[in-house]
Amino acid sequence: MKLRNIRNFSIIAHIDHGKSTLADRMLEVTNTIEERKMKDQLLDTMELERERGITIKMQPVRMEYKDYILNLIDTPGHIDFSYEVSRALRAVEGSILLVDATQGVQAQTLTTLNMAKELGIPIIPVLSKVDSPLALVDDVKEEVANLLDCSIDDIYETSGKTGEGVAELLDGILEKVSEPIMEFDGANDFRALVFDFKYSTHKGIIVYVRVLDGEISKNNSLIFRGAKEKFNSLEVGIFSPEEEARESLKAGEIGYIVTGIKKPGVASVGDTITLTKNILPALSGYEKPKAVVWASIYPEDSDDFNTLRLSLSKLQLSDASFTHDEESSGALGRGFRCGFLGMLHLEIITERLRREFGIELIVTHPSISYEVHYKKGETKMIYSPVFFPEHGEEEKVLEPWISLKIMVPGDYLGNITQLFYEHEVIMGSSEDFGDGRLSISAEMPLRELMRNFFDDLKSASSGYASLAYEMLDYRLADVVRMDILVAEESVAAFSRIVARKRMQEEAEKTVEKLFKVLPKQMFVTKIQAKADGRIIASKRLSAMKKDVTGHLYGGDITRKMKLREKQKKGKKKMLSQGRVNISQDVFLKMMKGD
Repeated sequence: MKLRNIRNFSIIAHIDHGKSTLADRMLEVTNTIEERKMKDQLLDTMELERERGITIKMQPVRMEYKDYILNLIDTPGHIDFSYEVSRALRAVEGSILLVDATQGVQAQTLTTLNMAKELGIPIIPVLSKVDSPLALVDDVKEEVANLLDCSIDDIYETSGKTGEGVAELLDGILEKVSEPIMEFDGANDFRALVFDFKYSTHKGIIVYVRVLDGEISKNNSLIFRGAKEKFNSLEVGIFSPEEEARESLKAGEIGYIVTGIKKPGVASVGDTITLTKNILPALSGYEKPKAVVWASIYPEDSDDFNTLRLSLSKLQLSDASFTHDEESSGALGRGFRCGFLGMLHLEIITERLRREFGIELIVTHPSISYEVHYKKGETKMIYSPVFFPEHGEEEKVLEPWISLKIMVPGDYLGNITQLFYEHEVIMGSSEDFGDGRLSISAEMPLRELMRNFFDDLKSASSGYASLAYEMLDYRLADVVRMDILVAEESVAAFSRIVARKRMQEEAEKTVEKLFKVLPKQMFVTKIQAKADGRIIASKRLSAMKKDVTGHLYGGDITRKMKLREKQKKGKKKMLSQGRVNISQDVFLKMMKGD
């Protein structure tokens, strides 16, 4: 059964190619938003999104245009959220591929395009920012035409700033995006795909769904097929773009369902919802996103631990893609070991904790997971440097690798090649992408991506390079655990896993940094780095000086000599027995700028 007057589509693009601005103009042309309520980046509801000019959270909106219902899903552009983009594409019948006329095709453009191609949905090529004096409309059109194997005449030209070409694009969507098709149409058949969700203090989890089959209304008994959690629909509605309650949601429509559930880990992107009394097949390909970056989070003030626990649980209600487990550190107290989809995801979660819950945090150096094979026969996944085996215990260590797609002007190839050597990149094929640019395929350890590879790539290419990556397999790693000792006592919070070939460099840098920020003690303090079972870097922090003879006036010089000798013996004893209490301020300084 076809639903002739509905068109569901998404916009996919590289970061900063104008998705949100184009969506703003569509809302204006379709009169979805009153002029007095209109503002820039209307669909970006988070403060962080507006500050950074990027879409972090998917946002759907329903528009009416020429007797048609248009459901748009505005997707994130960053690679960290590619899983959510892939599931959102399952909720639509067509997609706009948006390319900045001033920048051309970028690496992330290729990644999201491949997702759409794999699903076999129509792709509408669109140029943005064609009004810019820097726009290279003809050149970029040729790039896109070659990429999609389409005619240049099929590519729409738009401007999110002026609204040029937006009405023509909407007409193109009506023509080129197919109507939804129901697979099941019985009276009790209902099935919906979860493509996003959020948490409300009063309503619980609110899931964003594309209804695939049947119809849903208030007070229906439903079940999450993946989580196997039952619930009743407390409210259903659409996005206009605010939530607007309706009597029902029908097949082909995009809307929301209020579940009333107030516990984390239930809703997840990609799950299928059906009626409990007539369970239809779940959508294929469902899997939970996997964390690839790990970091420990501690409150600056130990009294805020319970507040941090509650805050993390609340955030997980609206973002199930990050994980958190309680852990304890002798130096930092109680905190949580958290898993994230990537570095940007980590940054966003920690920033939200600070802003939305008012917690000052200590965030440890990010790490990845390693598969460690022990000599005694065990195999473990290690997510924290603290649990990495002591020197000599492991038989072999495996680490995750990624495949890279880099777009860069050919003039910078020499710089990029040198950068590849420094970051253990295995360069694959390269091809001329036109306009003097190269598309480079490569592979590298995920560990090296986290070692400021993206910033280094931007520097080596004067900001012109773009990057996208996908996870590959686990491969042999030549890495060691580096411990930092203060007064011959290991400080777990400073431990990290580093490449063996750079352990000397990392050790000297870390010891030097701690030497500069650690206050002087009453005794000489050793600061050391240990790896491969030996001390590889060391510095001695001199003791605080106190004149023990200052209260003496005149008299025999031997009195002063005795006091100084006594002080010397005391400091020698403290050197062998003394312990250093490292303040929170020192930990903060060590974590920042790493």
